[in-house]
Amino acid sequence: MSNLILVLNAGSSSLKFQALSADGPDLAVRLRGQIEGIGTRPRFRVKDADGNKMEERDLDLGGSPDQAACLAFLANWLREALNGGELSGVGHRVVHGGVHYASPVRVDAEVLATLERLVPLAPLHQPHNLAPIRALLASRPDLPQVACFDTAFHRTNPEVAQLFGLPYRLFEDGIRRYGFHGLSYEFVAQRLAELAPELARGRVIIAHLGSGASLCALYAGKSVANTMGFTALDGLPMGTRSGSIDAGVVIYLGRDLGMSLDEVERMLYTESGLLGISGVSNDMRDLLQSRKPEARLAVDYFVYRIAREIGSLAAALGGLDGLVFTAGIGENSAEIRAMVSEHARWLGIEIDAELNSKRAPRISRAASRVPVWIIPTNEELVIARHTARVIGGERGVPSVNTSQAENA
Repeated sequence: MSNLILVLNAGSSSLKFQALSADGPDLAVRLRGQIEGIGTRPRFRVKDADGNKMEERDLDLGGSPDQAACLAFLANWLREALNGGELSGVGHRVVHGGVHYASPVRVDAEVLATLERLVPLAPLHQPHNLAPIRALLASRPDLPQVACFDTAFHRTNPEVAQLFGLPYRLFEDGIRRYGFHGLSYEFVAQRLAELAPELARGRVIIAHLGSGASLCALYAGKSVANTMGFTALDGLPMGTRSGSIDAGVVIYLGRDLGMSLDEVERMLYTESGLLGISGVSNDMRDLLQSRKPEARLAVDYFVYRIAREIGSLAAALGGLDGLVFTAGIGENSAEIRAMVSEHARWLGIEIDAELNSKRAPRISRAASRVPVWIIPTNEELVIARHTARVIGGERGVPSVNTSQAENA
């Protein structure tokens, strides 16, 4: 009977999952998939470890099935598909760990209550991250669950990088720059250490560019600065999020334009960014294909802000030894990589157009002073490793096979 770890990455309308076997020296992916359209018309997709389609269909769960209903379906499906495999634990992506959690933690009612108090700091993510935890605590209270935090990787940032220019007592109360996408950065940093160990010991900027976007400055594989802050709203413009904005704008919107806090929150989180500027789409693929000038403006602003923040993080590092692209846009858009790299030529970045178009692991020219890489991220594998470690303690915990992670 297989010993299995289930990884869940729950969003507002989707539930991504992976099942991994923990029987051997490595964590081996058994299957992976997602349920999309939760709350409307859920669609179930799953592939085996080699990427072959196992099943894809719409789900008829009655009414407007919520996450709990989809989770119950998934549990039943996995029980049959994994042929009697014994589930030893479940790992969850949780966006915000606040000041309380600098590493993964086993979840109980007290931990869950603490995480629920952080919902206002990540309203687009935290409620959905916690929903399957709550459901499993109710239905299977003895099943170990491990919360893995996007904020934890950045706890190595020095205090000066965490500060806002506010009264220090507020910093002590937890109002500080936390940073996010930490699970992605952790995986990419580990993979870079395998691919280019000398570079990984230096000064590297990782560009996690997707619907959510941020940059992270690493020295010797540790986060020293990042573009996100107290919430995942800060920093780069994103699909529907504004990114950095003068706090005075928020005051003006409320006091002079009469917008409520709920209206301002909705606008900044769901009506801004690429969608707000373009009026076309929050999807970079649509914007790059569009002929509307507003779409091009949104793309230009996205690239401009990335280029500015690269300069800022290079200053924080005292120089730059390498640049890495990851996540949906970073991994798949040769045009965005080329535009960003062109803006950063002053740092010694020169990419090879052919290598870039082919998505080669290293896309910079041989003469480029700063090498440029593409490294696909895999947050689920990081969560699986942490889950195995937490529930297994020091008793020979399996490790992640990162070569398999690249191919899964």
